[in-house]
Amino acid sequence: MVAPTQASESNPSFMLSHSTRVSSLEKLTDEINFSCVLSASRKFSFEERLVPTLRSSRDVRVRVIATGLCGSDIHYWQHGRIGKYIVESPIVLGHESAGIVEECGTDVRHLAVGDRVALEPGIGCNTCETCRNGRYNLCETMRFAATPPYDGTLSTFYVLPEECCFKLPEHISLREGALVEPLSIAVHCCGQAGNLQGRSVVVFGAGPIGLLCCAVSRAFGAAVVAVVDVVDSRLEFAQRFGANETYKMDSRTPESNAERLLSKANLAGGADVVIDATGAEPCINCGVSALKRGGIFVQAGLGNPRIAFPIGDICDKEATLKGSFRYGPGDYKLAIQLLASNRVRLGDLITHEFSFLQTEDAFTNVANKVGIKTVIYGPGADRRVAENT
Repeated sequence: MVAPTQASESNPSFMLSHSTRVSSLEKLTDEINFSCVLSASRKFSFEERLVPTLRSSRDVRVRVIATGLCGSDIHYWQHGRIGKYIVESPIVLGHESAGIVEECGTDVRHLAVGDRVALEPGIGCNTCETCRNGRYNLCETMRFAATPPYDGTLSTFYVLPEECCFKLPEHISLREGALVEPLSIAVHCCGQAGNLQGRSVVVFGAGPIGLLCCAVSRAFGAAVVAVVDVVDSRLEFAQRFGANETYKMDSRTPESNAERLLSKANLAGGADVVIDATGAEPCINCGVSALKRGGIFVQAGLGNPRIAFPIGDICDKEATLKGSFRYGPGDYKLAIQLLASNRVRLGDLITHEFSFLQTEDAFTNVANKVGIKTVIYGPGADRRVAENT
């Protein structure tokens, strides 16, 4: 474990010794908000923080049981920033979480203490034009967990408005509930492509988001779903997770890769829909080349912000190019409906699990691209609690 950093005077907390963390963790979680904090110098430490209070009568306080790690968490740890969002002061990472309601505000109507919920970790202002037009994911002043300067969910407790907490079906564990967040991203991404019933979809990237786009495309009625990646093990997993066909990218030109991909997937005229979940220039160029004339290209993955893009092909094909950002109204609800009906299953995606005190090991595991999805259990929790609560 890295050496702890000095707690900020503006943040009333203090550091725990290793022995105190290990011997008193269970007791402390009932009284304090035990948190894993990333410093501006990108070092992890553990802090005792005050239990968060409800900010409004519509808020609920949730005990966080499980949190999945996202690429953005890793990026903040390794680089200290994503675009204009910079880690300039200590921050708690994590935003893919599920837990148990422990306190409800007086105006909470549809949740009760003890409910098992998935957390939608972004709070829009609800007053700007984009929010009022039903596109709150584009709110310029959104308070999104683990996006500087807002703390995330790698803590004992987290507070959100009732409308950001979604009850889980009885047969869905809290460890799976932590993955409702990335599932909602896939729901939103596939929704950007419009009606997928009977259509062909090519997904670039067999990481968590690409795999979930594959599963959601099938659930939405796609006739053919092909997944592209460069890692054999992930392509093998994709075949078990709903892909009709897989293709391994190589060093050929994007056009040559596209031709071989379409031949292998028996899509002679091109794919109706291409979803890129990589952000990698070769994949994006291959995807545009593989797109049917008049098709839809959805960009979900974030890589280099400036790439050489074949805009002429988009024009020539009169294709539709769409971005996809997080999730919007109805996406969480639909994601949970897919789980309730067993049209999408999340358990198999979780390949690695860590205790709260192993948080840095979990980050290292994801940074090394080991497995598919990594979950960290909250303070005092473990897999048994996450599966049986």
